Amino acid sequence: MTTLLALFRRPEGGAAALAEFERRYATEHMPAVARTPGLRETRVSRVIEALGTETDLAIVTSMRFDDRAALDAGLASDAMRAAGRSLREIAPGLATLLVLEDASDLEA
Repeated sequence: MTTLLALFRRPEGGAAALAEFERRYATEHMPAVARTPGLRETRVSRVIEALGTETDLAIVTSMRFDDRAALDAGLASDAMRAAGRSLREIAPGLATLLVLEDASDLEA
């Protein structure tokens, strides 16, 4: 499996800004993501704590695809392009996107 992991920092403006970001993320961004071809699973989590340190992370979203080719096809789709446009509008400069590959050979 290949995962697209999106890390979102807290927007400036406190609790009200975070609530507005979450509202728009759920109602504008995620519906476009859900239409992405090849997307097998999506999980959205709130960051509630960083153990032993401070963090400015607020939301982490994991989007799983069968493999890198499926991710690349999904990224090239109209749905994901629409999701990218909405993301740039509702979270400018707040997102870090990572591509992850399963590494079962590193597991205990």
